[in-house]
Amino acid sequence: MTLLRDHDLARAFDHASHTYDRLTALDPGHRTGLLRSARRLRLPDGGAGRHVLDLGRGTGTSTRALPRAAPRARITALDASSGMLRRARAEPRPARVRLLHLTAEEMAKAGEGPLDAVFAAHPFRNVTDPNRGLTAVRSLLRPGGRLAVHGYSLSGSPVHRALWTAVCRGVIVPAGTPAGDRTLYRHLWHSVLAFDTAPAFAARLTRAGFTGVRATPVAGRQTGIVHTFLARNGSTTAGERTR
Repeated sequence: MTLLRDHDLARAFDHASHTYDRLTALDPGHRTGLLRSARRLRLPDGGAGRHVLDLGRGTGTSTRALPRAAPRARITALDASSGMLRRARAEPRPARVRLLHLTAEEMAKAGEGPLDAVFAAHPFRNVTDPNRGLTAVRSLLRPGGRLAVHGYSLSGSPVHRALWTAVCRGVIVPAGTPAGDRTLYRHLWHSVLAFDTAPAFAARLTRAGFTGVRATPVAGRQTGIVHTFLARNGSTTAGERTR
């Protein structure tokens, strides 16, 4: 299967924006997993005085998780899909959450930042060049800034690979077929199989210049399929250690 990338993928998400929550609702642990990943940023003082980027906000589940994990932080939420953002703008949200129709690379070119933390739910698997995306994230983060990536990244075990394929064939692809989103959900299936395993993505983060990289399996039904990756932008400064 040819995977969807960049503008083609954004258009597919535009089309699916009104039904995508039905898919995520099929996994009762989806929102809990996102909240746990967001909380692993461990921003001091509830994020007071911090600027946090929600990268690839999708239907907004991650943006709803971040204010709970960092209730005093200022949040900028990005997505490349205009359809997803139209839905987001129609829903209530805290005044401190700003929505932008941009990619990380476009935000970096606009001179935004520096950011204190980035929370990224699933974006790097869906771009043509994940290394370029990580470079953009690093350029946005201040030295010592924190990164948490919540993403589909298989453990490397054949068991988890087979389990993911069974879930996609039995649940995910059929869920998207009635709404005409079968191609998007087949992309979801195959993009996970084609992307880095958890150890490989951790190594990719290290090569991109992040330090203290850790990969933690998400608990529950998605163990071995979804991981949280934690890292920092380069070395931690003395000021960061006291914050």
